[in-house]
Amino acid sequence: MGEQQQVQFPQEVIDEYAALGVDLPALFSAGHLGTRMGVQILEASAEKVVGTMPVEGNTQPYGLLHGGASAVLAETLGSVGSMLHGGSSKIAVGVDLNCTHHRGVRSGLVTGVATPVHRGRSTATYEIVISDEQGRRVCSARLTCLLRDVNESDAARVQGTRP
Repeated sequence: MGEQQQVQFPQEVIDEYAALGVDLPALFSAGHLGTRMGVQILEASAEKVVGTMPVEGNTQPYGLLHGGASAVLAETLGSVGSMLHGGSSKIAVGVDLNCTHHRGVRSGLVTGVATPVHRGRSTATYEIVISDEQGRRVCSARLTCLLRDVNESDAARVQGTRP
């Protein structure tokens, strides 16, 4: 899937998490599932999250990009935006994901862009547009995350002291 790219974070986010000893790229990554699917986060802020995913390896039996793969990309990008909106004292948990698939893709790379629809104290909703390499919309998605307080167990996992 190529070499890893460095995610671009706003400086205030880098400073906030560095003070807590948190590895930002690990925290705001695609996770194990996203890594297996080749998801790469390119840019991340509460205002906009951009990521890519290869079509190859993420297809259904007809050779088209699997709708579930688009859902993984959408939920990953929306969750990262929600976490950045919530800040270091909150954790984002997806509670609703809606995806509409507009066209099939057989090869190349798809790019998702997540932008906020609503950013509140307890929930955040992001619209995610996934496009092919020609800029054609492949999928429109909407993710709502619950923003809950970080507890000791969450903090330990983030800092790598618990599995």
